[in-house]
Amino acid sequence: MPDLKYKRVLLKLSGEALAGQKGTGFDFKVLERLATEVRNAGAGGVGFDAISVAERERIVLHVDRDGDGRTTARDETITWRLAGTVLRRDAGGGAQPIVDGVRSLVLEYLDAARRPTAVPAEVRTVVITLTTEGAGGIGALTLTTQTRLRTR
Repeated sequence: MPDLKYKRVLLKLSGEALAGQKGTGFDFKVLERLATEVRNAGAGGVGFDAISVAERERIVLHVDRDGDGRTTARDETITWRLAGTVLRRDAGGGAQPIVDGVRSLVLEYLDAARRPTAVPAEVRTVVITLTTEGAGGIGALTLTTQTRLRTR
């Protein structure tokens, strides 16, 4: 093996796009929050679908928070979607911006046998891939996680 000119590599990642409420630094809680809400979809009952919309850049989740067997209260239907470069969350009070500077949001849906599915009622696992813009539009950071619905 030839002698290497460089023995160390410095990799600089810009996390500004995932800064969340902090506005600076890198906040993994943005992706963690989405994954947690997917994981908890369907909680509180069985008479409703945990997921009603399963699209590439949008997911609609349902949770029975008040234990009435329905998901009609204001915060019991949660929509996550990518609008342009803004990841938005709507829990009944209008679509709130969560992260700006998102290049792509890819949601992949798997059934109980881990096969891809487009049928919301069959979804058991969601693979979430979020790609952000780097500082000044240069570079990108891609994060991927997957989460299984607890109640289905």
